[in-house]
Amino acid sequence: MEALRGIVQKALDDFAIELPSWGFADTGTRFGKFLQASAAGTLAEKFSDAQQVHRLTGSCPTLALHVLWDLPTEESVKSLAGLVGQFGIRPGSINPNLFQEQEYKHGSLANERREVRERAVAHVLHSVELAKRLGSRDISMWLADGSNYPGTANVRHRKQWMSEALRLTHDALAEDQRLLVEYKPFEPAFYHTDIADWGMALWHARNAGPKAKVLVDLGHHYQGQNIEQIVAWLLSEEMLGGFHFNDRRYADDDLTLGSIDPYQVFRIFAEIRHWEWEAGRRADIAYMVDQSHNLKNKVEAMIQTVETAQLLYAKAALIDHEALAKARTEQRLIDAEDCYKQAFETDCRPMIREWRRARGLPEDSLAAFRASGYTERTARERGIRQRGTSSYA
Repeated sequence: MEALRGIVQKALDDFAIELPSWGFADTGTRFGKFLQASAAGTLAEKFSDAQQVHRLTGSCPTLALHVLWDLPTEESVKSLAGLVGQFGIRPGSINPNLFQEQEYKHGSLANERREVRERAVAHVLHSVELAKRLGSRDISMWLADGSNYPGTANVRHRKQWMSEALRLTHDALAEDQRLLVEYKPFEPAFYHTDIADWGMALWHARNAGPKAKVLVDLGHHYQGQNIEQIVAWLLSEEMLGGFHFNDRRYADDDLTLGSIDPYQVFRIFAEIRHWEWEAGRRADIAYMVDQSHNLKNKVEAMIQTVETAQLLYAKAALIDHEALAKARTEQRLIDAEDCYKQAFETDCRPMIREWRRARGLPEDSLAAFRASGYTERTARERGIRQRGTSSYA
């Protein structure tokens, strides 16, 4: 048991999760926005909420930022230094916004109109420069580009335009920066999406240059798709750059991590840990949350997500990789599968509570948050802001 405790503590010490600024704001669905009195409405409030999660979980030192939502002006960019000092949270990945402006109705980097493509590229390059100023390593690229009807788009031309734009972006990166290329099979485009799956994202990343990797969002797959196999392939090619954590029942539901299929998350972590065991080094992966907390309290949902990720990562750390490799080689199927099951069924919660105590963290992060009165206080201070009912964020 002492050995297992040490494994879990080392795993959690090395496990960092980035929070999304937009996860603390009022969000909704395509039908409307659902308001919470305590939701963050300013950049400072988002940093404050993120501080609460990090203070209670010990694993979330950075906050992902959306350029148009969080950094629309030079004044907002300059304010970050003060927010970092005040809340102890650093800027994380920088997310260009290429789906909100009216000009992007038919796409951004792959738009048929040259002037629209040029505007989109300029925004992305501006985002890269912002990341340099803020000391952010990763540029996280999700493109909504696609079409809704057969015959309305030249897919080959759009592929080329997208490729050229991503190469320009890559070439603008600093030496220590990365471009993370995300994929999604559908929504908002429903006939074709320009980067629809991991193979397309892999091709674009390789074509862009050596500092580009693939970003896997757990909700961006078809029903029943074997995500851990995709992870294994990307690890094998050393092209896995990051994750967006969430869960889903049907499509890109953005539910809290592990709420539907915690064993899938465990299997993904198991692939990563086994690759690291074989390689003798850690995989350079950015673990990030990307969820829409429409109904749950924003901060509570984020704490719940982080605690779930910590638990499942700790379980995956307990896999006996030597026994697993031997059972696979000898084709002992039940024994190999049991290496997974034994780790997954191990109750890591006492070990995680001990890890938290040793680092001055509350044993029950969610209970500690509720006892703090933070939600009630911020609800009084922020109030319900009627910021419109039609947009996502």
